[in-house]
Amino acid sequence: MVCGRPALAPGISHSHFNVQGEVPQRQLLAWRDRVGHIIDVLPSLAQLENPFSASIDCYAIGELAFTDCRTDPLLLERSVARISTDSIRDYVFHVFIEGGTESVAGFYPQRRSAPSVASIVALDMNQPVRMQRNACRVLTFFLPRALVDAAFPDAETLHGRVIENTTPLMRLLIEHVASLNQNMASISASEAGRALRVGAQLLVAAFGKQARLSGTTRAAVRAAMFGQVRRYIQANLHQAELSPESLLIALQLPRATLYRLFEHEGGLGAYIRNCRLREAADELVRFPDLAVMNIAYGLGFKSASDFTRAFRRAYAMAPQDLRAHVFELRRVRGK
Repeated sequence: MVCGRPALAPGISHSHFNVQGEVPQRQLLAWRDRVGHIIDVLPSLAQLENPFSASIDCYAIGELAFTDCRTDPLLLERSVARISTDSIRDYVFHVFIEGGTESVAGFYPQRRSAPSVASIVALDMNQPVRMQRNACRVLTFFLPRALVDAAFPDAETLHGRVIENTTPLMRLLIEHVASLNQNMASISASEAGRALRVGAQLLVAAFGKQARLSGTTRAAVRAAMFGQVRRYIQANLHQAELSPESLLIALQLPRATLYRLFEHEGGLGAYIRNCRLREAADELVRFPDLAVMNIAYGLGFKSASDFTRAFRRAYAMAPQDLRAHVFELRRVRGK
């Protein structure tokens, strides 16, 4: 049920939702309906047969949004098909106050965070993700893409990154976010906006420190080099000869440095392959009449079968199934 709360300061938009008012067998479904405009909830049969606890408070100040959410364990997914049918492209930072994630899986190797330690998970809503959450309380920042892109070089690489609560900066960040949430009812919209922006700056600083993209001239050089490589890859996705070796030759960068830059993305070769697969997913949706084989060959895959296997590993569906899924999603939403 959606409930009213005491009015906050003018300029702060607020809503509250709790599944408690639903019959037990409807509680998880009600939650799925509530968050379904952003991410899909994948319930198990056992979960549907049992009571489910969840509540959320949502705050919006201008272009910034912030939520305080408590739920029982959940499996969440934002698939490439789903991304192809909506316009949500924010960056989302989950700050776990209680509980945490059991796994976060996207393109890159599965990342785990310790449930007993408060941690932060960064997600790019323009990239697919599958996340298993334990019972938790999580404070979430929804930040406009332009804001994060301006503060973090190549911000797409934040997707799926996890930071544990083991450093002074992390402790400061979590304390700031918890204090903001606790005091939201007693501060003005301008104070709330400033606190949200400080939180956003701390989040970006924490991930920048993890990625060694802040603080020194060396970090600036590293960030510039990373951007140069990414731009080259994006500009040459349709070139069959694109590979780590061809990139090394074209850009004349130190091999060891280049490979270290992409360790977090599963390696340079994996990064190139994943960029091609994402471009293929976009083209499958944009050009529904173009043969899958033509898309595969156009992006450097040696055969349709190699492409289909790689696509299935990345997205858990065949290319033809993606097209069918997107068509069905659009049909349902068009009703």
